[in-house]
Amino acid sequence: MAGQCIVGLQWGDEAKGKLVDLLTQDVDFVVRYQGGANAGHTVVVGSQKYVLHLIPSGILYPHVKNVIGPGVVINPVTLIEEIDDLERRGIQVQNRLLLSNRAHVVFPWHVVEDILWEESGEVEEQEKIGTTQRGIGPCYRDKVGRRFAIRLGDLVQPDFKAKLEKIVEFKQRLLHGANTQITLDADLIYAQYIAIANRLRPMIVDTTEVLLNAVEQDQAILYEGAQGALLDVDHGTFPFVTSSNSSGVGVAAGAGVPHNAVSKMIGVLKSYSTRVGGGPFPTELTDSIGSRIRERGNEYGSTTGRPRRCGWFDAVAARYTTRLSGVDTIALMMLDVLSTFNELKICTHYELDGETVNTFPSHVNELRRVRPVFEVLEGWQEEITHVRSFDDLPIQAMRYVRRISELLDRPIEFISVGPERAQTIRCQVGEPVA
Repeated sequence: MAGQCIVGLQWGDEAKGKLVDLLTQDVDFVVRYQGGANAGHTVVVGSQKYVLHLIPSGILYPHVKNVIGPGVVINPVTLIEEIDDLERRGIQVQNRLLLSNRAHVVFPWHVVEDILWEESGEVEEQEKIGTTQRGIGPCYRDKVGRRFAIRLGDLVQPDFKAKLEKIVEFKQRLLHGANTQITLDADLIYAQYIAIANRLRPMIVDTTEVLLNAVEQDQAILYEGAQGALLDVDHGTFPFVTSSNSSGVGVAAGAGVPHNAVSKMIGVLKSYSTRVGGGPFPTELTDSIGSRIRERGNEYGSTTGRPRRCGWFDAVAARYTTRLSGVDTIALMMLDVLSTFNELKICTHYELDGETVNTFPSHVNELRRVRPVFEVLEGWQEEITHVRSFDDLPIQAMRYVRRISELLDRPIEFISVGPERAQTIRCQVGEPVA
């Protein structure tokens, strides 16, 4: 095993963190390559629950080097809070974590800009993107704009304060132009960030060089995607997306490795569908069934606590993201949530303006108009959290899994039947990709 990537294939929250944790025991590096503290991975180990926003899930293993790559935007305040929480719980972080000096930094003005736009009266509730209001989008915007961007490596350069002061002066004018009374204090911001930078300094390195060396030495690397492919800024349900390439196409640029460094792409799917925030959701359930899925799956955001919208499995969307991300095998998560339902539904295709559609529309207005066409399958009544073999699943659950494999034309390698490490079935359902 050289390079494997785990990528979510829906709108995020697919339980990727559990799979990363499961596979980390056999790797040398775990790499987070995009997004920021707007993402949350939850890992359950025995009675301990770890919610990680920036730090890769491999941090729980002493032998693993964890890398936050150049494609990630880092809020140093949040990062320090996460480090402190882990160390209070006995997890040694400093010797296990490497931070890219090329990664861009989230500052207080980014958070303010995020809130101002999302809460603007000019944006109707159903049109809100659903940002976590953590400054991620504005930081990516400054990264692309270049002039007002600060990278993590800049924090330990002699001219950091002067650069910060110039940016604060401009951002203050911008905020006053938006008729806000918010004041940015360059001295206070500098004092806070330089103190954090001094703590982080031993971990700030050229991770691109580190990973290129690791690739050439054929070390085992696991790339950890955040959010999901349907939130990809270029290929997702734009504009209801995140600000980075959260599908499989983003791994090379975000980590700083060549595309052939990834030899296996594992796509992660919930056994049903969820999303947070605005935007079209063809299979959404707004009735008691949707509420029941939400409560059984504890579908509340690990970052925001917001209730997630829930719906039936959408094979049209999943086929699209599977192909887009170059997925080799599937991990089907949270199958146990669907226990006790009399019947289950899978969306096999759409109807759009009276026509049958088998592809995922690229324009949000078309996606709003599609009508999902469902295939109905018999459900199962017994709980399956104790099952550890595919052949021990109820026959109805086996049929459900096989049908998803058929519709996606990919084998299913992992099935999750609960939150803990041990509640994972390794299997080979379906034919390998030709």
